[in-house]
Amino acid sequence: MSKFIHYLTISRMLAGPFIFILVIFTHHYGLALIVFLAASITDYLDGFFARKYNHESELGAILDPIADKILTLFLIVTLGLHLESAYFSFMGAIILAREFWVSALRDLNSRTGNTHATKVSILAKLKTTLQLSSFSGFLLGIYLNNMLILFLSNFILFSALLLTLYTGLLYTIETFAKSKSF
Repeated sequence: MSKFIHYLTISRMLAGPFIFILVIFTHHYGLALIVFLAASITDYLDGFFARKYNHESELGAILDPIADKILTLFLIVTLGLHLESAYFSFMGAIILAREFWVSALRDLNSRTGNTHATKVSILAKLKTTLQLSSFSGFLLGIYLNNMLILFLSNFILFSALLLTLYTGLLYTIETFAKSKSF
């Protein structure tokens, strides 16, 4: 079962480049949306199965957020290129910067024995849900060629950005409040 769980996580990593190819090179927007939705579901399923069957592992705890970041990275680059939107690209760059920062905090915390400071919180899960919802909205809007959906997806992305920054700030405060690094 643990191999299956890891395969779910790895499939999320592979979905990002595949979606990029589908959108940028082949213009198969509907298939890209389906692949993205399936990848998004694996974000829930790998954790669900790991907890249900008591197969939580250190490797899984490391791979899961990396898989999220890889998928997010590819979606931001893909949608930024396709939409040719400075607004989207700027917000996406801020989201990615936060993801890199939190990864650095997690590395620091693992070295200093302060891992609880950057343990995934319910707000961080909500942040991921909002990000994935906005990307779904953008892909759906592109597939349907519907400007209203694209417009509304910008608001969801902005909400995700605010929560992304807030959770990054919370992780930073928690890290440096108890860190012996400074």
